[in-house]
Amino acid sequence: MKLFRSGGWARLLAPVAMLAGMASAQAADDIVIGGSIPLSGVFAFAGQGIHAGLGDYVKMVNEKGGIQGRKLVYVPEDTAYKVDASVAAFKKITSQNKVNFYYGDSTGFSKTINAELNRAGTMIMTGASFATELNDPAKYPNQFMLGPDYTEMFGILLRYIAKEKPGAKVAFVYSDTEFGRDPIASSRGVAEKLGLKVATEIMTPPGSVDVSTEVIKLRRADPDFTIFHGYVLAPIPEFVSQGKRMGLKTRYMGTFWTMDNSTVMQMGEDGDGFMGVMPYRYYYDDAADAPALKAIRAMRPEYQSTGYMQGYLAGMLFAETARRTLAEGKPLTAANMKAALDGIKDFDTGGLIGVPITIKGNSIPVGRIYQADFKQKKMLPASDWIVLK
Repeated sequence: MKLFRSGGWARLLAPVAMLAGMASAQAADDIVIGGSIPLSGVFAFAGQGIHAGLGDYVKMVNEKGGIQGRKLVYVPEDTAYKVDASVAAFKKITSQNKVNFYYGDSTGFSKTINAELNRAGTMIMTGASFATELNDPAKYPNQFMLGPDYTEMFGILLRYIAKEKPGAKVAFVYSDTEFGRDPIASSRGVAEKLGLKVATEIMTPPGSVDVSTEVIKLRRADPDFTIFHGYVLAPIPEFVSQGKRMGLKTRYMGTFWTMDNSTVMQMGEDGDGFMGVMPYRYYYDDAADAPALKAIRAMRPEYQSTGYMQGYLAGMLFAETARRTLAEGKPLTAANMKAALDGIKDFDTGGLIGVPITIKGNSIPVGRIYQADFKQKKMLPASDWIVLK
């Protein structure tokens, strides 16, 4: 596991890397969090933040005495965002530790390992995926996600659009991947119910591609809003810059994995005004009701990514689930812990999410629209928190 590199990353990960080293000195009653974490590879930009956030929350809980005196132990392995490596990491971690909670790095891993989770009955899992398919407690009884699923993200965006401009025309631009196609079919119906018109749908390969033909198609449709999904960055900047040169007035929007501050700012001045849905507050939000952010800034005075916030929330919900299960005098089985998790109603995340949260199905269907201010180099709130019923 490559935890140390020269420079800033080594300093960032050193404290949480030491947590992984605790695994060999576990006590019998330790509460163990395993993790398939993409610290290298194409998803490393997110994995490093997830790793740091989860590790920081574990450290905070242990410094306050743990949970009923029981220590949290975080045991991560680098997967490079490869399903076979993630499965191997899972087998290694669970064979060497009595694991209670697990963090998975992808939709592919979450689907692949589901049968094993159900067979074991000893742990519950969350992870980086917001796949709509996972939001099914009957099929995925021991999993949950750390925000709205992808269809719910579209629902939040479309509700914002319907309020901003009733009857607006929208375009869906998405990658030719399982991730990209996920919310498209169901979101057509949501748009219709909200009185919106889907003016065009454009599918492209993921990553950096020539989109000049697709931009012409977008121009012909002339949508009021264009929602991108299934990308991290490319080809979104190409759409935005070419569209602006053609005089398109559409307002561009994205979903979670596009919305980190550093990602949006890579669009340059053309990205000014870019909007999207975010389940968490950003690192620099100075809301008075966000003590969690103050604690994070005290630990880490430099900007932390939205991936960090997701990892931090994972640690928070793992800890709260263990706390509730043990408070009821029940053993930490998957069934008991999922029941405790499902019982979370109006839970205060310390302002990490701006409203109290309730677990519904396997998701947390809440988000807020943020908008890029290129002069300030920040994503700023453009809406109140939107909670799906």
